[in-house]
Amino acid sequence: MSTMLSHDFHVRVVNTSRKHVYALETMQRLCYPTLTEIEIFTAKKYLNHLKLFPQGQFVALAEVNGREIPVGSTTTYRTDFDFDHIEHTFQEACADGWLTNHDSQGDWLYGVDMMVHPQFRRLGVAGKLYKARRDLAIKLNMQGEIAGGMLPGYDQHRKHMTIEEYVKAVVAGKLKAPTLSAQLKYGFKVRGILYNHITDPRSDNTATLIVRENPHYRSDDDFARAG
Repeated sequence: MSTMLSHDFHVRVVNTSRKHVYALETMQRLCYPTLTEIEIFTAKKYLNHLKLFPQGQFVALAEVNGREIPVGSTTTYRTDFDFDHIEHTFQEACADGWLTNHDSQGDWLYGVDMMVHPQFRRLGVAGKLYKARRDLAIKLNMQGEIAGGMLPGYDQHRKHMTIEEYVKAVVAGKLKAPTLSAQLKYGFKVRGILYNHITDPRSDNTATLIVRENPHYRSDDDFARAG
């Protein structure tokens, strides 16, 4: 992918469509080099996401050399979540990548992935995708968003701190992490640690359970009282 950007470089986020799925599969393999083949979202899996929950799939498009191409994306589905029993694997979260556990009445928007092409990072692409997710949670009056966040920066600190100490230091602002620091900046809070969650030797397969509540959420009781 060339990085020759036009002088008016602009990224727009739209709902993913069938024409994007092959480019997204290629980007998955580039952005997530530690994942096993079964954990990768293939074009067929993306098509199933579009069938089940089209409004929850987003792609970031940028103009490169006169044409618009995908440079990032995020996949989501609706679910209910038991915060008293948070441990789960990535494969359990996404039903082996097919999202067949999507619940059209679920109160939480689960962000299964967030990827940005390496050549387009630190340009605000992820922020636009996170905004699209937040706007959808508000539009659908959901309690908020949850996700399992990877911790690729831990491998640089493993010799002198545990994974728990690393996460605590990042949350406190004492360390800067490649992924978690950005998630905290976008309003997510760490609600727990997910062990043996996803294939990533850099973090001993560990992830954080991150949550961003919807401040505009109104329960059925709220609506009843308002009525």
